[in-house]
Amino acid sequence: MTSVYGAVPECREALKGPFSKGGSMRRYLTETIGTFFLVLTIGLTAVSGFDQAPLAIGAILMVMVYMGGHVSGAHYNPAVSLAVMMRGKLSRGDFGAYCGSQLAGALLAALAVKAMTGSTFAPMPDAGASLTSVLLAEFLFTFALALVVLQVATSPKTEGNSYYGLAIGATVAAGAMAVGGISGGAFNPAVGFGPTIINTVFGGGSPESLWIYLVAPLLGGAVAATAYRFQER
Repeated sequence: MTSVYGAVPECREALKGPFSKGGSMRRYLTETIGTFFLVLTIGLTAVSGFDQAPLAIGAILMVMVYMGGHVSGAHYNPAVSLAVMMRGKLSRGDFGAYCGSQLAGALLAALAVKAMTGSTFAPMPDAGASLTSVLLAEFLFTFALALVVLQVATSPKTEGNSYYGLAIGATVAAGAMAVGGISGGAFNPAVGFGPTIINTVFGGGSPESLWIYLVAPLLGGAVAATAYRFQER
C-alpha cells in the first residue's frame, strides 16, 4: 500500500475530526461514496455466492479508507462515527450528517445491486444461532473495528503510520470470516439498514432482524470509545 500519511500529512487530521479541510458537502459526499462501494461489494459477493467474500469486502474497505481518509475521515459506518464523536473528534451535527450520508450510500448500493443482478440481499442471522450469540458477534467485532480505527487513525502514538487502511480492512475481513456464519457479519448499521430496507420493499423480505444490526454495532462503537480513553490515559 502507498503511504497516504507520508504523501498527505493532513490525512490524520481528517481522520481525527475533519473540521478545517474543505467544505461539509465534500465530506458528506465522500462518506456516501465510500459506504456505497462497501455495501455494493457486500451485495454483489452475496448475490453471486463468492466464497472469498470477506477478502473482497476487506479489500474494498481498505482502498475506500485510503481514498477518503484525507477528506472525511473515511468512517463509512455510523458505529465508527459514534466512536469518533465520543472520542471528541466529530461534532454532534456532523455525526448526524455522517450517519445520514452513510445510510444514503447503503440504500443506493442496495438499489444498484438490484438493478445489476435482479436480486436483493440483506444480512441475516443464522437460523440456528441464538439471539445472544448473534448480538455478541455483532457487538464484539464492531467493538474491535471501532477500537482499531481509533488507535490507528486518531492516536498520537501511531501518528504517521501508513498501515491504517490495511488494519481497518483486515479487521472487517477477519470478523466476517469468524462470525459471518453466526450473525451475518455486518458490524455496521448502514450495512444492516440499506440492504434490509431494499430487500423489504423490492424482495419481499422482512425487517424483523434490522434492530440487531443497529443496536449491537452502535453499542460496540460506544464501548470502543470508552476503552480507547482508558488505553490512552
